Amino acid sequence: MSVIVALDAGTTGVRALAINHDSEIVSFKYQEFTQFFPQPGWVEHDASEIWDAICSVIEALMAELTEPVLAIGITNQRETVVAWDRQSGEPRHRAIVWQDRRTAEFCQSLTDAGHLPKVRSSTGLGLDPYFSGTKFRWMLTEGGVVADESLALGTIDSWLIWKLTGGSSFVTEPSNASRTLLFDIRSMEWSPELCQLLEVPIQSLPEVRSSSGRFGTTADTTAFGAGIPISGVAGDQQAALFGQACFEPGMTKNTYGTGSFLLMNVGSRCPEPVEGLLTTVAWTLGPDHTPTYAYEGSIFVTGAAIQWLRDGLGIIEDASEIGPLAESVDSTGDVYLVPAFAGLGSPWWDPYARGTIVGITGGTGRAELARATVESMAYQVRGVVDIMSESSGLELGELRVDGGASVMDLLLQLQANQLGVPVTRPVSQQTTALGAAYLAGLAEGFWESLAEVSAAWALDTRVEPNADRVEADRLYQRWQQAVERSLGWAEPATLEPKTSDSASTD
Repeated sequence: MSVIVALDAGTTGVRALAINHDSEIVSFKYQEFTQFFPQPGWVEHDASEIWDAICSVIEALMAELTEPVLAIGITNQRETVVAWDRQSGEPRHRAIVWQDRRTAEFCQSLTDAGHLPKVRSSTGLGLDPYFSGTKFRWMLTEGGVVADESLALGTIDSWLIWKLTGGSSFVTEPSNASRTLLFDIRSMEWSPELCQLLEVPIQSLPEVRSSSGRFGTTADTTAFGAGIPISGVAGDQQAALFGQACFEPGMTKNTYGTGSFLLMNVGSRCPEPVEGLLTTVAWTLGPDHTPTYAYEGSIFVTGAAIQWLRDGLGIIEDASEIGPLAESVDSTGDVYLVPAFAGLGSPWWDPYARGTIVGITGGTGRAELARATVESMAYQVRGVVDIMSESSGLELGELRVDGGASVMDLLLQLQANQLGVPVTRPVSQQTTALGAAYLAGLAEGFWESLAEVSAAWALDTRVEPNADRVEADRLYQRWQQAVERSLGWAEPATLEPKTSDSASTD
C-alpha cells in the first residue's frame, strides 16, 4: 500500500508526514529553523535554511518508510515571501515573514490615497502589511532586489516546489495567490492593475494552477528520488479547512494555535467584501480550477496569552496547567482579559489596540486570570463567527476545532456556550497536513471523491452548548465593553509584529 507525503512548512519549523489511505499518520518528522528579528517589527527567515530543514525531514522520513510514495502535498505559511534567482536557484534576500510590519506606512498611504475599495473588491483583503504584495515591493524598492528577467517572486509553496523539481516548475495555486494583494479572486488571475499599484513585475510571479493537480515531479537530487508528483498545495489555513472536511457551505473550522484562524466555506460564488472579515480562495479542484471561497477571521492572540501567563507573569510553569487552574473556579469574578498584545484582528482590525484587563479586585487571583484568558479565546471566536453567519446568511451547524489549545475541554464548553452550537474535535490534530495530503491524493486517485475524504474524518469529542443563552450573552456583552477600552491605545511608532501561529502556522 502506498502513502501520500505531506510537507508542512510552518512559521517556526517544518514537518514531513506520511499518510495512508485510512488517513493515519504512519511516520512524522519535524525540524525547527531560525527566526530573525533585525529591527523592531521586522521578522525574517532564511529561505535556504527552510529548504535545508525540508531536506532533512524528507531524508529522515524516507529512511524509515517501507511504503512507496504515490504523491506529495504541500502546505505552508501563506504570506511569507521569497525572492530568488531562477538561474542560480539562490535567494536574493531573506524571506520576509507574514508577521512583519515594515510596510505599515506604505499600506496606510495607499488607504489614504483611496485605493482600499478597489483592493478589497478585487482581492477580498485589506491594505495591511500582513499580506505579501507590499513585502515584494519593499524588497524591490528598499531591499536591493533587482527586477531582472531571472527574478522569481513567490510564497513558500512556490519556493519549495521550485527546489523539489530542480527548478523546472515555477508555480503556485489560488489559496496562496489570493493572499498576495496581487490576485483577482473573481477572475482568478494575477491583476496587472494591482501589480502596477504595488510596483511588482507580473512576469516575476509564478503560474497559478489548481490546488489539486500536477505541479511538477521531484528531481533525482532530492531524497524522494526522481519522478514523484507534487499534486496538492494549499496555504495552511485553507488546508486545515480541507483537512477538517468542511466541504459544504456553512461548514466552519477554527484552529487554536498561538493565534486563531477561523474559516467558513461560503461556496463557489465569490461573496462581496465584508467589513471586519477577509474573503479568500479556499481551494480549486480539477483541471477547470473550480473555486471554493471562504470567509476568514484572523485572531492574533489566543494561545499566546497562555504563553504570557507562563513566561511573562509566571502564573503557571507549563501551558498544560492552564485548563485545570481555570476550571478550579466557577467564574472570573467579572474579570475580562483582552489579549490585544499586538493589536486586534478580525472583526476589529485595530493595530493600535493593546492588552487590557478589566474588573480586577483584591479577590482576583491566579485562577481567575487563567479562566479570563481561556474565556477570551471563546469571546474572540464568537465575534468572528457572528459576523460570518450574518454576512453569509449561512447557519452554523457546528464548529470543528483543532490546534494545541483545543485539547482543553473547558475551552470547548465555553466556546459551545458562546456560539450556541456543538463544538467538535477530530481524532487527528494534524488537519493542515491532512488537507495537503487529501488534495494530492484526490489528484492521483488515492482517494476517489470528497465523500470518501469526508467519511475519513473521525470524531474525538463533541461538546453540546448549555441551553441557557442569557448568561452567555451577558458575559459576551461585558467582554465587548472591555474590548472598547483596549481600542486605539498605541501610537503608530509602537507597532509590533503580529504573534506567530505555532499550531497551524501562517
